[in-house]
Amino acid sequence: MVAYRYLGNSGFKISEITLGNWVTHGSQVGDDAAIATVHAALDAGITTFDTADAYANGAAETVLGKALEGQRRESLEIFTKVYFPTGPKGPNDTGLSRKHIMDSINGSLKRLGTDYVDLYQAHRFDYETPLEETFQAFADVVRQGKALYIGVSEWTAEQLRDGHALAKQLGIQLISNQPQYSMLWRVIEGKVVPASEELGISQIVWSPMAQGVLSGKYLPGQPVPEGSRATDEKSGATFIKRFLADDTLEAVQRLTPIADEAGLSMPQLAIAWVLQNPNIAAALVGASRPEQLADTVKASGVTLDADTLSAIDEALGDAVFSDAENTYEVSPKQRVA
Repeated sequence: MVAYRYLGNSGFKISEITLGNWVTHGSQVGDDAAIATVHAALDAGITTFDTADAYANGAAETVLGKALEGQRRESLEIFTKVYFPTGPKGPNDTGLSRKHIMDSINGSLKRLGTDYVDLYQAHRFDYETPLEETFQAFADVVRQGKALYIGVSEWTAEQLRDGHALAKQLGIQLISNQPQYSMLWRVIEGKVVPASEELGISQIVWSPMAQGVLSGKYLPGQPVPEGSRATDEKSGATFIKRFLADDTLEAVQRLTPIADEAGLSMPQLAIAWVLQNPNIAAALVGASRPEQLADTVKASGVTLDADTLSAIDEALGDAVFSDAENTYEVSPKQRVA
């Protein structure tokens, strides 16, 4: 079964492997398969589920809500996010203004079929809205009982400090950040993680398998597999491009004997690696078929020894992205229309 970890400096526990439905539910995968995958996650001990109002323009939340019907609500941890355009995508259907946050939380709760979410997250930083306005709205959402905790996604160290200070002033808890993180993409280690450790903020990391590249299925000098994420612009093809250079793919292939020596599959090694970082509360995984989770969940509770960690670093070498400046390039300087 999947182990649990505390989220930030709180008494709230989540499953360290969390099911996300970014590019699957409501778009890439049919509803029946999506619901079966959620049920498989529950059977495997995953009780934490992450979505966003912008995923398939609300359809992903609706599918997740259907999949969780009949489950004991108190035994689940349901996360969603706000920022990106939703609905008809009008001028106030995006960003972190008070209006958009208040409209969005109500829409998310209706689609999810629940009275509250456990964690409500700012999907990106909004440079066009005063931070005080955003956090006052979040505080009101919490006081209305519509969310228990507040989190963010892909915020810089400085943004985390400013947000944490406002949250504390308003009497609410900012306990998480949701950045990209994997063996290949380590940009949060330089500034974001140290700041988060100081503030009592955990990371819920997405793409722990570097968009599937760390599975080893993408081979140097070979066309990308048909039907893979790299061939589908709706399934994260933009994000995977940075990892498809031949020298990166060659480095990934050097991980295979390391995984074999550890008695792990390549996906298990990738997920176990991110969970070795004590600031990581959970690795977000996706699945288009129920059987994919049977392999993934076995990474929970795995401890990689120092020799294995050193071997991974040596194998990947210069293929690793570690420049902390990349954390300043994620949130758009203007709202996405």
